[in-house]
Amino acid sequence: MATHMTTGLAPTDETYTGKTITRLSWGSIFAGVVIAVAVQLVLGILGAGIGLTMVDPVEGTTPGAAGFGIGAGIYWLITTIIALGAGGYAAARVAGAHDRFDALVHGLVVWGVTLILTLYLLTSAVGGIIGGAFRTVGAVAGAAGSTVAAAAPAAASVAGLDQNEVRSQAAAYLSDAPSDPAQMTAEQAQKEIARELPALARGGADARQAEGRIVDIVAAQRKISRPEAQAQVARAKQQFIQTKNETIATAKSATDQAAGAAAGTSFVLVLALLIGAAASGLGATAATRRRLR
Repeated sequence: MATHMTTGLAPTDETYTGKTITRLSWGSIFAGVVIAVAVQLVLGILGAGIGLTMVDPVEGTTPGAAGFGIGAGIYWLITTIIALGAGGYAAARVAGAHDRFDALVHGLVVWGVTLILTLYLLTSAVGGIIGGAFRTVGAVAGAAGSTVAAAAPAAASVAGLDQNEVRSQAAAYLSDAPSDPAQMTAEQAQKEIARELPALARGGADARQAEGRIVDIVAAQRKISRPEAQAQVARAKQQFIQTKNETIATAKSATDQAAGAAAGTSFVLVLALLIGAAASGLGATAATRRRLR
């Protein structure tokens, strides 16, 4: 007679491991993001009201643009810390996180989603509502870029002239100008000198030929000797070169300042974002619940 032994364990193919508990609650994260954006919006509107009360054009006590911008940046940083701290705390608390690492992940995800949402709003039509310091930083960087854009064409117009445009204009101006400088009118002489200036600025053999032509025109128009005209043209040429060099130096200085301002703005913005991430993470870990024994 056979006996059957029962071990009390189910066969391997009949065992079932239940679904692993999800450690990340997206519903809680969404709630934290909503709270963070709402708090940031309310504090931003409050800051705008406070800033407008400081504007008094009648009494002339309006703060300067630099001081106002620094104050707005500091206020935005403080409000960001408060908003992200509240959002991270709410997300971890609603999720019921018992582990500090789980709470920290909830806080960091709240920070990341809030950052992406804010950038989206700023680049869309809704961006007019939530300006904050992102818009201020963008304005500073835009102003620096405008300085470069305004200075660079000025240098380019002096250092590198468009030959085709100059030649076409010179042809239109001098269509009826006599070749003899003594027979030119004052207006024709000025236009002829203007036609020779690009070649004079380029240097080389063309510059020497252009300088000789300008000397002939100056001598004929002012009725002076050629050596005297040569001296006057040399002084004008030296002043022209000095002006060109100063313009190029100004453009380079503006470019360097703009690059430095853009780099500084980027570093400050990254630091502010990291501070926001730390605030969200600390707020979330502060909401960690203790396990009941």
